[in-house]
Amino acid sequence: MKTLLTITVFVAFTTFIHAQDGQVTISQDDKIVKLLDIYKSASNNSNYYRIQVGFGSYAKAQRIKSNVEVDFPNLVSKIDFDSPTYRVRLGRFKSKLDAERKFKEVRKKYSEAILLKPKKSTK
Repeated sequence: MKTLLTITVFVAFTTFIHAQDGQVTISQDDKIVKLLDIYKSASNNSNYYRIQVGFGSYAKAQRIKSNVEVDFPNLVSKIDFDSPTYRVRLGRFKSKLDAERKFKEVRKKYSEAILLKPKKSTK
């Protein structure tokens, strides 16, 4: 009888209990959005060391890029157009030391590879 009374009380309480309803409002300063935009543009325009592994026509650059992606899947590869040829460039290295270490490894597979220094900003 005691367990029946306990179960009845428990069921009664669970049917009448409601969770708290609330609303969260986040107010954010507009300067934060501007600061994030500045950070994104600075990250995109940052100077990086890169490794150029080859160049030529667009078809040749695509072939080189596909080979590079197989040989070095953990590095970002990109085809850049630098008139009059397409150039396949690899990696985005902040420090010269990291770039030189990877350059030695890439140079074993691609003997024509060259290490590119970051371009100086005119800003």
